[in-house]
Amino acid sequence: MNLLKALATVGGMTFISRLLGFVRDTLIARIFGAGMATDAFFVAFKIPNLLRRISGEGAFSQAFVPILSEYRKQRTPEATKALINHVASLLGLFLVAITIVGMLAAPLIVRLTSPGFVHDPAKFALTTELLRITFPYILFISLVSMAGGVLNAFSKFQVPAFTPVWLNLSFITAAIFIAPHFHNSVYVLAWAVFVGGIIQLLYQLPYLQEIGMLPRYALNFEDEGVRRILKLMGPAIFGVSVAQISIVLNNIFASFMPTGSVSWLYYADRLMEFPTGVLGVALGTILLPSLSKAHVDKSSAEFSLLLDWGLRLTFMLAIPAAVAMAVLSKPLVASLFYYGKFTAMDVLQTERALIAYSLSLLGLIMVKVLAPGFYARQNVKTPVKIAIFTLVVTQVMNVAFLQLTPLQHAGLALSVGLGACLNATLLWVTLQKTDAYQPQPGWLLFLLKLLIAVTVMALVLHAAATWSGDWLAMATLTRMSHLAGIVVLGMSVYFAALGLLGFRPRDFMKRVAK
Repeated sequence: MNLLKALATVGGMTFISRLLGFVRDTLIARIFGAGMATDAFFVAFKIPNLLRRISGEGAFSQAFVPILSEYRKQRTPEATKALINHVASLLGLFLVAITIVGMLAAPLIVRLTSPGFVHDPAKFALTTELLRITFPYILFISLVSMAGGVLNAFSKFQVPAFTPVWLNLSFITAAIFIAPHFHNSVYVLAWAVFVGGIIQLLYQLPYLQEIGMLPRYALNFEDEGVRRILKLMGPAIFGVSVAQISIVLNNIFASFMPTGSVSWLYYADRLMEFPTGVLGVALGTILLPSLSKAHVDKSSAEFSLLLDWGLRLTFMLAIPAAVAMAVLSKPLVASLFYYGKFTAMDVLQTERALIAYSLSLLGLIMVKVLAPGFYARQNVKTPVKIAIFTLVVTQVMNVAFLQLTPLQHAGLALSVGLGACLNATLLWVTLQKTDAYQPQPGWLLFLLKLLIAVTVMALVLHAAATWSGDWLAMATLTRMSHLAGIVVLGMSVYFAALGLLGFRPRDFMKRVAK
């Protein structure tokens, strides 16, 4: 299997999903702007969506895929199918219970995650009602995550990567065709989350049937594989989700800030999710099964080569994306969200958050590559210790930025960014100290060439964005066409510079056994 080709496939599917996500958020910004209704909805959506980020792109896969890969390699197909049946049955019962408790405890959850809303009874009541509608999404998306883990283990990467498209289509359909018929149309967005979760699950079932791994109810608490997965999953939830937990804690701080702060952080975070999803999630998705196989085969050299390959791609693609996001922060926010009720002040405040978040991009994507290096070896203690330390440091920075600087919500975004970089650095150093990863020769020259290419790209982007004039005064089509042209120009300049410096696509080809 060609990993670069698999990365392009998964990244392409994720690109479609993220693109539709931008369409979704543009519609929400145009219809609702950044106010009480969006603050309430984004909190109600953030809670179940956090579990998507943790399980769909992190903890469940990190715990489940290595054990499943081991079963596929060392045991019979019948034993593998039995493991899937037992995990699905136990997970399903647990999720039903969690969903019922969550819906009943919605006021308490809102009080804990957004305590600032308590002082605004209308906002608190609206958030509670919306959360009760969106909370069952946890049930659907967690089962989707398990199905995706099975499909990824069988190298069916494109199906889980395309699955999120259905949620975005549910949002877009609801916003365009249903919301206009309701007085308080923010409720329509909440129901779009509910319906989108069901559609995503139904979409994956035929593909599970195709590979003969569609789960059947078979509860077995004594299954050794299930116990091992549960033992790994608990710490893994925390270990791979520090940035997301930090965002939830930031939400608590932001709930005490002026109305709109939660929304500004949300819109900036959505822009960050584009490169994080297209590259970070895609890399983590394709690397985990290959790393797990290398560990089972006791091939330490192949294990190290896989990590080195993933890290080089991360640096080559994440650094220019982060720089471009900071340089083009105003054109990006204005082009995507400056419509309807989304004001010039909203553009400015979202832009500030985006610049701060851009510092986190390299760290966030590195974590997606490095964390599988631990979980493929079924090592949960080390990344959890690093995660706890990082989370504590992040919250200390939150308090410091809020108390000592005028950054406000941008300070919260900055602490997430610096925390992600700290987390990635500690993971990288620890993998080297344990001899799980040894950098291949040529890193210093590699980074020097990247620095030259990124600098040239940044200068060109800044000049082009400045030459375009006042982005808020442009007509919609003019803004979009200018932004598209500048993005294409920046990409062309960057890759042309890499080509002149000696980079070739064949240098990043990597093949592994299926």
